[in-house]
Amino acid sequence: MIRRNLGTEYNPLYFLASLGAGGLSVSFFIYLMFMVEHPDTPMPTFHHVMPLLTAGAPLVRGLVALALVLIAVLAFLHFRLLAWNIGEYRRFRGTGAFGRLRASNAEVTLMAIPLTLAMSINVMFVLGALFVPRLWSMVEYLFPFAIAGFLVVGLYALRIYSDYFARLVIRGDFDFGRNNDLGQMVAIFAFAMVSVGLAAPGAMSHQITVNAVGIFFSILFAAIAVILALIKLVLGVQSILRHGIAEASSPTLWIVIPILTLLGIALVRMTMGLHHGFQAPLSRPGLFVLTSSILAIQLLFGGLGYVVMKRLNYFGDYLHGDKRHPGSYALICPGVALFVFGMFFIAFGLIGNGLVEKFSPAYFLLLAPLVFIQAKTFLTLFRLNRRLLWQSAPGPAVVP
Repeated sequence: MIRRNLGTEYNPLYFLASLGAGGLSVSFFIYLMFMVEHPDTPMPTFHHVMPLLTAGAPLVRGLVALALVLIAVLAFLHFRLLAWNIGEYRRFRGTGAFGRLRASNAEVTLMAIPLTLAMSINVMFVLGALFVPRLWSMVEYLFPFAIAGFLVVGLYALRIYSDYFARLVIRGDFDFGRNNDLGQMVAIFAFAMVSVGLAAPGAMSHQITVNAVGIFFSILFAAIAVILALIKLVLGVQSILRHGIAEASSPTLWIVIPILTLLGIALVRMTMGLHHGFQAPLSRPGLFVLTSSILAIQLLFGGLGYVVMKRLNYFGDYLHGDKRHPGSYALICPGVALFVFGMFFIAFGLIGNGLVEKFSPAYFLLLAPLVFIQAKTFLTLFRLNRRLLWQSAPGPAVVP
């Protein structure tokens, strides 16, 4: 059972537990996305998957069934943790701790709420496509609702961040001494999640108006994310170099990885939308350069973050030792993001340019490290749930 009535112990970063479960659910969908043939639709649907379950080879049937089960189970966990977080957050708002949070740098952690809600829309989209027969035949009617949903979440994110930013500008009370991590970039993460969601109808709709509206608003939120990222990354690194990284928040060094994945996928979707909606030429070598560049930067931040956390013994203390912090859930999204964008790199960068043949030995060799990262992330999520959320978790769930 999940712990309840945390009161002042609650932290908005617990929304990252729901976010991580949703991201892992989508990550198992990525296997179907790039391995199941779906020539008549931009993503696999019920009528592409069911023949493999009923008439495919035994190994294929087993793997497809496993993917569907994991997608469903993790989606259930996502919504279960989302409901728990909403309930706990409502109670937390009535405590003095909420007022103190609103008066500090930590107010930005409220951006984890729209971030998670945007993921919920993505999860529902995947569940509908895979488990609802003939839903795709109605998808053109659903795309405007999807755009409206992401815009509502985007406006909610803008409201939260505008209140936070206005306070900082008016009072000038930003604490640079406590900015020695990259936690402020959770806001960029949220705007990037809205951007990639809006890019989906922009890429997949056959109605040019829906195409254009989706792409326009995707560019809007991507622009917000990029501008804020330039500011927050510089300020964060400056504080880290001056004061040293905050140990409990050191996983935020990896937050650049999911942000780049979301913005990279948004760019790929925009490219595809402009190609089939506006007849823009599609450059496959351009996609190779784009995906390679983003993956290279992700590997850079991944390596640097790992070295820092290893020297701090973060994994030993916060995953296996006595220290606990809800910010540890920030370990999940980078693992999911690196797996997902690695699959995009293989599909659009390598296979799309004829550099690797699908299902060849080289293909599975490239896939191996991605599967390892996904499996490690999956196990880490459940380890953190046991340590931080379940009622059997020993002691208080945290380090300030």
